[in-house]
Amino acid sequence: MKMIVGLGNIGQEYAGTRHNVGFMVIDELAAQNNVTINHVQGDALTATAHIDGERVLLVKPTTYMNESGRAVRQLMDYYKVSRDELMIIQDDMDMELGRLRFRAKGSAGGHNGIKSVIAHVGGQDFKRLKLGIGHPTKMTVVNWVLSQFSAPERITFDETVTKAVKGLQEWVLTDDFNQVMNRYNG
Repeated sequence: MKMIVGLGNIGQEYAGTRHNVGFMVIDELAAQNNVTINHVQGDALTATAHIDGERVLLVKPTTYMNESGRAVRQLMDYYKVSRDELMIIQDDMDMELGRLRFRAKGSAGGHNGIKSVIAHVGGQDFKRLKLGIGHPTKMTVVNWVLSQFSAPERITFDETVTKAVKGLQEWVLTDDFNQVMNRYNG
């Protein structure tokens, strides 16, 4: 079983914000696999999808971003998911909007949600999908990550989500993460 976790903040006031790109990718992946992420399980909303016969747990933590790792650890323990079968979807301010990058491991890079996951799962060696949200030029970081995309930005972002979902599905189907990184990073 693979577990794909989209990081974000719960609540209508955060819907569609830059910090919730993980939730948006998970929602699209769920929609394409005809499942709804509405099962309350521990500190998360979950759904089980079957992608070409592979069982995949889709997860949206309900802990808010900075405590995401707690929900991830609960589900990893319950389903006996190893770090090798874990994928975290996050926003990345150091990448321009429209870019995505799959990574096999790494530091938190200042991302509080990833810091929490690293602390709770006991290591940095888990897969990530980073989606660029750009860096603020005229507002604070907090206001930037909690801001909505403009209409033109949303078009670019939606194209990135489509590409992200294809990459996630390829990882599930092939289990060849190097191939996915080579194909989708750039």
